[in-house]
Order: sequence, then C-alpha cells, then structure tokens
Amino acid sequence: MNSDGRRHPLENALSVCTILCGLIAFAAGLVPSAHSVASWLGVLGFCGGLYSQYVSATTPERALNIVGIVASFVGVAFGIRHGGFLP
Repeated sequence: MNSDGRRHPLENALSVCTILCGLIAFAAGLVPSAHSVASWLGVLGFCGGLYSQYVSATTPERALNIVGIVASFVGVAFGIRHGGFLP
C-alpha cells in the first residue's frame, strides 16, 4: 500500500483495521443473533474508517478505507435491524 515509495505504518494499520471491522460487521450482520457484534464493530469501523480516510496518504489506502466504511455501514444497519446495540 506504499505506492509512493515511503512507509506509512500508522495509515496502513488504520486501513487494515477498517477493512477488518467492516468485513466482520458485515458477516455478523447477516446472523440475527450476532446483532450486537455487528452494531458495535460497524460503528467502530465506520468512525475509524472516516478518520483513516482523513489521514490516508496513498490511493490503495483510500480504496481499502472506502470498502471498509461501506461494509461497516451495511453491517451496522443489519445489526440495528436485527436488534440493536444491546444483547
């Protein structure tokens, strides 16, 4: 993800965390009994992804951020639909 030839360890870590939170929130959102996991990870991934997008330095980081933000949003929407933040 360092397409500009420089290292960006913080930005890369934030992008990877965003995509992981988004994918887990999306997958948990498909399971009605995991609604609280989907809701909390979706919010964490969405807010963290917005910050990660703000500080990103390269295009591959931005691409991962957008995929993670969208997956987090869909995961939190499914989680809220299935029962919300509390178990």
